[in-house]
Amino acid sequence: MKTRDTKGPLSEINVIPLVDVMLVLLIVFMITAPMMQHGLGIDIPNVTAKALPAKEEPQVLNVTKDQRLILNEKKIEFRDLKQAIQFLFANRDKKEIYLRADKDVPYGFVVKCMGTIREAGVDKVNIVTKPLDRNE
Repeated sequence: MKTRDTKGPLSEINVIPLVDVMLVLLIVFMITAPMMQHGLGIDIPNVTAKALPAKEEPQVLNVTKDQRLILNEKKIEFRDLKQAIQFLFANRDKKEIYLRADKDVPYGFVVKCMGTIREAGVDKVNIVTKPLDRNE
């Protein structure tokens, strides 16, 4: 039986520093992942009605608190709204759009957007709300 020579090179990989680095990375990702939520800061009003079933991908117009318009995640100006909606629904039979407006947006601006949507030829404008919490 041959004994191991202690003066030769050590051919083993020390995995303890690798495990330490991986644990630190795991902790960093666990802390930062909840902060990376993607979405818009729109506070929609609460209602008691139930949600409507959707059959195809909905077209959504978001109106932010500072009256910026976002049509399907693309920022647009109000002056371009009619043309953008006409282009969006040019080849569609079902002309239906969902309007998500922040509850702090002036009512007049929301009605103005709805009027422009109707002028663009959209048959159905749905107002998006969230269910009313019974505890409020």
